[in-house]
Amino acid sequence: MKNKTKTHLIFPEELLKTIDRLVGKRKRSKFVVEATERELKRIKLLKAIEEAAGTWKDKDHPELVKKGTYRWVRKLRKEDKRKLREIQK
Repeated sequence: MKNKTKTHLIFPEELLKTIDRLVGKRKRSKFVVEATERELKRIKLLKAIEEAAGTWKDKDHPELVKKGTYRWVRKLRKEDKRKLREIQK
C-alpha cells in the first residue's frame, strides 16, 4: 500500500455502528478506503461517459447504420475465421 496519512473523519453514529458490526472496528479504515476507491472509480467512469456523450455519430459509421451492428459483427467474425484458416494452412 502507498504511504498512509491519518485523518479525522466525522461519521453519523448509526453508520459507524453498522460498519463496525459488519466488518469489525479493527477493519474500519480498510473498509472506508476500499469503499472510497470504488466510489471514486464509479465517479470517474460517469465523468468519462458524460464527456464522451455525443462523440459517436451514425454518419461516421455507415457500415453499422446500413446493416446494423449484429450483421456487421457477424461479417467481421467471418472474415477473421477466413483469415485464420488461411494462416493455419
